[in-house]
Amino acid sequence: MLYGSDLTGIIIGAAIEVHRYLGPGLLESVYEQCLAQELRDKGLSVSSQQSLPIIYKGNVLDASYRIDLVVNQQVILELKAVQKLEPIHKSQLLTYLKLSNINIGLLLNFNVPKMKDGIHRVMHN
Repeated sequence: MLYGSDLTGIIIGAAIEVHRYLGPGLLESVYEQCLAQELRDKGLSVSSQQSLPIIYKGNVLDASYRIDLVVNQQVILELKAVQKLEPIHKSQLLTYLKLSNINIGLLLNFNVPKMKDGIHRVMHN
């Protein structure tokens, strides 16, 4: 089983491949489906639009967040296709990490000329 930087390295390579093939300018949902397929083709377990329940003061509420992709139940991927990442995007991913008890997240913005400029690692201890 893959962990940590080995797993994120494979994910980043897959994101670069998707970006290289499709280029920037498409909808986030297109990148999500293509990246999920690319990761599955590499033998990884991928959950798309995974529900994350809201628990408030011990009560599970009738509402939930939707996480774009979860890889091997170890890494959360928050995908964007925006002109510029804002601090709220990182905060959103950090909240998902806290609520899910997953420590590693990747914020991936596909609307960039070079994918390496759209990759941001977020950690929660």
